[in-house]
Amino acid sequence: MPRRLRHPRWWALLVLGLWLGYALAMLTRLPTWAFPLVTGAWLLLALWRRWGAPANPRPATRVWPWSLFPLSLWGFYVYLAASFGEVDLGAVFFHLQAGISEHGGSGRILSALLHTLGMLLLLAAFTWLVRVDRRWRTTERLLAVMLLAANPMLYGLGQRGAAIVTDDGAWLDRQYVEPVILDAPRSPPNLVLLYLESLERTYADPERFGDAYAPLKALGERALVVEGVRQLDNTGWTMAGMIASQCGTPLMPAGLLHDSQFEPLGRVVPGIDCLGDLLAERGYALSYLGGASTRFAGKGVFYRDHGFARVMGREELEPRLADPDYVNSWGLFDDTLYDLTVEEIRRLERQGEPWGLVNLNLAAHAPNGYPARACRDRQGEFDGADILYSVECSTWLARRLVERLEAEGLLENTLVVVASDHLTMRVSAWEQLVAGQRENTLMLLGEGVEPRRLRVEASTMDVLPTVLEAMGFVIDWHRAGLGVSLLSDQPTLIEEHGLETLNARLREETALQERLWEGLAPSQRTPPPDAVIAPRG
Repeated sequence: MPRRLRHPRWWALLVLGLWLGYALAMLTRLPTWAFPLVTGAWLLLALWRRWGAPANPRPATRVWPWSLFPLSLWGFYVYLAASFGEVDLGAVFFHLQAGISEHGGSGRILSALLHTLGMLLLLAAFTWLVRVDRRWRTTERLLAVMLLAANPMLYGLGQRGAAIVTDDGAWLDRQYVEPVILDAPRSPPNLVLLYLESLERTYADPERFGDAYAPLKALGERALVVEGVRQLDNTGWTMAGMIASQCGTPLMPAGLLHDSQFEPLGRVVPGIDCLGDLLAERGYALSYLGGASTRFAGKGVFYRDHGFARVMGREELEPRLADPDYVNSWGLFDDTLYDLTVEEIRRLERQGEPWGLVNLNLAAHAPNGYPARACRDRQGEFDGADILYSVECSTWLARRLVERLEAEGLLENTLVVVASDHLTMRVSAWEQLVAGQRENTLMLLGEGVEPRRLRVEASTMDVLPTVLEAMGFVIDWHRAGLGVSLLSDQPTLIEEHGLETLNARLREETALQERLWEGLAPSQRTPPPDAVIAPRG
């Protein structure tokens, strides 16, 4: 190795360049192959500017750069972006408060350790450069300020703090319409709500993703398929996605409204009525089944608190497996989960009263998915990384479950809703996913649902009133929560105000947060003037 390359200068500059390229690739839509180009450009610039080897060198000074803390914050943010794609601070705050025990993301531990090691190398390299190069030493404090000011995490915290003193922190709360069922059909239908983890409708594009979504496309030929279901802030993780679609509102973390800041939440959004509350009041027997633990992120607390009599996750279902070793790091594989789902629907059907079942699978969970044994027998060997393999597995098993229930006569007078809980986080097909507008899966099958395609600018908050009306219930103004029934001619909030406006309002909102967690805001039986909306089209 040439003596020049053995000098610590080039090792330090290489570490800084690698981090710069990696950060840009994770935080922007820069293609992954451009990563080394950024590093190479950085090294050429360093060679030209003689960084670390100034023309008039001075003795090294033992100082500690002011930028170490800002760089550490950026390192943490880059880790979140590398792990999840879109960084949602609301998800971070909520999971810290709701509890992250029994999570299945053990595979991310190695990634976290590698990021930590890389971060230590970055801090060491930057410290060396500041100590030996006076030019960096004189400008480094300004760099520290710039790094702090530009960090999205601190920016997000600042916006939430500013919401406390904003002129109007109740705009969204004024749009909120309390879910009320005014009338019901003589023979109310049953409900099967299948959440397909991270299985966004964006995968339906065959030019980018081949036949991965084809099984759901085939199922959709006899369903109402909704296109254009966008993702609002604070709805982009599993609990938030389920609350958005069942409660008609984003999941704003409890924050300081929670009495015991260092204890897990004892209740989840207790201030509002959700789908389970409405159906339980009408005599429905409700069950939840999911492959993962219900202890994670307050999932079990939410369902038990909102009308579900039976809430079953990994702890309850794993002892019922024929093969107790056939599980993954999160929990049950989808084929065995769906077998147990069929058993539960048979039990509910025997009771002779209206019932509802909510199910959450795992097959397409980021970053690589958990394809079931049945899929491996059908699709061949899984390379452990290709998310499209897992997407196809998820769609095929979901279609097979619906067809199996139909064949057994278990879907008579039953509405089936197939939906993604949220857009996927960073996966192997990430660059193709973010190349265009993304949208969630939503399709409805039932005796009274006309098969067709409906293109509309909507959000997952619109699922609640849409499901209620598809079941034959009459609701106030075709609205529930912040959602609008897509079966009506009323425009959605996104159509009226735009996604960016709603997200901006969400960052300023305080009254809706209080409603969710404390129920402090008064109920609104009649919408205020600025909440009245004109018919669509």
